[in-house]
Amino acid sequence: MRSTRSRKSAANRIEPVKILPGLKSCRESRIALRLLGWASVTMGVAAVGLYVGRELRLRYKFKHRTPADFFAHAGDESPAEYGVGI
Repeated sequence: MRSTRSRKSAANRIEPVKILPGLKSCRESRIALRLLGWASVTMGVAAVGLYVGRELRLRYKFKHRTPADFFAHAGDESPAEYGVGI
């Protein structure tokens, strides 16, 4: 049993089926698909790395809170304009 897909032509010879139509040979199609697969794996690893890094940073910031962080507007540069009581 052959692992490559093929079809028979009019002369009863077996021609390889092109996977991607713009490429000349089956080998070029295989290389292109392999490259596309590695590029998608790389993008997935980068996305997971960004997500994990963000989660670790948020946990670090949460564990290093100060008592002033529990109050509203703690650390704001400008005063709040609402709720003054006038």
